[in-house]
Amino acid sequence: MNNKEIAAKILELVGGSSNVQSATHCATRLRIITNDKEKIDIKAVEDIDKVKGSFFNSGQYQVILGTGLVNKVYDEFLPLIDSSEQASVAATDVKQKLTFQRAVRIFGDVFVPIIPVLVATGLFMGLRGLFTQEAVLGIVGLAPEDIPQQLLMFTQILTDTAFAFLPALVAWSTFRIFGGTPILGIVLGLMLVSSVLPNAYEVGQQAAEPLVFFGFINVVGYQGSVLPAFVTGILGSKIEIFLRKRIPDSLDLILTPFLTLLIGLILALFIIGPIFHEVEIGVLHAVEFLLGLPLGIGGLIYGSFGQLLGIFGIHHILNFLEISMLGQDGWNYLNPIGTCGNVAQAGAVLAVAIKSTSPKMKQIAFPSALSAALGITEPAVFGVTLRLIKPFVMAMIGGGIGGFLASILHLRATGMALTGIPGTLLYLNEQLPFYILVNLVAFGIAFGLTWTIGYKKDQQL
Repeated sequence: MNNKEIAAKILELVGGSSNVQSATHCATRLRIITNDKEKIDIKAVEDIDKVKGSFFNSGQYQVILGTGLVNKVYDEFLPLIDSSEQASVAATDVKQKLTFQRAVRIFGDVFVPIIPVLVATGLFMGLRGLFTQEAVLGIVGLAPEDIPQQLLMFTQILTDTAFAFLPALVAWSTFRIFGGTPILGIVLGLMLVSSVLPNAYEVGQQAAEPLVFFGFINVVGYQGSVLPAFVTGILGSKIEIFLRKRIPDSLDLILTPFLTLLIGLILALFIIGPIFHEVEIGVLHAVEFLLGLPLGIGGLIYGSFGQLLGIFGIHHILNFLEISMLGQDGWNYLNPIGTCGNVAQAGAVLAVAIKSTSPKMKQIAFPSALSAALGITEPAVFGVTLRLIKPFVMAMIGGGIGGFLASILHLRATGMALTGIPGTLLYLNEQLPFYILVNLVAFGIAFGLTWTIGYKKDQQL
């Protein structure tokens, strides 16, 4: 019997697709949750060619197939659970496979499971920024140096962990979406942020130097990066699938993970990563050039397209530019423009949240809007606006107009790392009314455009 015949026979003997709630697998066993275990013909299942036995455990009917074989039978079994629905979905995927909309949807699907973590991190960052500012502490007669270091370390764990290990989350989810083994994705993503590699943020701030291989390949860690981990996840999952089809079952458990991680890491560190590192440097010079353009043109362009840097995971390189500005004359000219882009995302997502008739959409959009207002836009972008496309465009328009006004009004922050509502603390001077104004404009335009022409109330993710 071939793998497809084994899968079909198992399904038949466990009571058919109507009796199967779900199926998964481990290294050796196909695990099936059924509606009625009395319908399972255990003896007949165990008599199937290549089946080594079966048993019940933790509510699952587990069919022992062995390493390697279980992956292949599972791949054949899953589409059979509901063949008509699966066929419909597959047909839709084929039709949309090469379209931009389909590519954006897949990109968004990768981030949906990560959104709750990013929302929570956004809230932690907003609160930490709020309660560590001198102006706020002064209300209760304290100064920043009065805060215990242990408390600061505790809050730093809450705010930094998700973004420091974001590549691991992205690679895990990408492997899951593209049919690879998620645990391999996690490990491959963790390798991208290994402590052995120079920290991406420190390299971006020129506090550390990249490792140089072969005299010309610069290698760094990818803390906070998205696209390198996403591309690595796609290639890694495809490599794993390719290997599983060709490596003998007896060697699958050893060779497939070994080769997947080895090849995936080589591609990530020596090809994918260096390409995006060079892109980062180019972006840095481009933003410096934009900020020097007259008549608010630079603010218009950066306010419109700045969110794209977050999508590609290369926004942290701008930390160096902000530090340089603050070191030169004590002002940060980039912050007010970037803030308008963030707040515009909040406006677009809030419009979607209020207008939508879908409970699922509201559940994602409302907290994402709050997170964006606090300066963390990943949940809003990846969870809502980018997947729906039009709201993202409306947010770009709102951010561009807000950035234009910020540039015309010569807004400048007294620090960095805070945007949105917490960013107000960087403008506690004569600029505060203008800071509030430009952000209200960005928010209002994005909200209004999304409400009127950017989103239909019954549109789904």
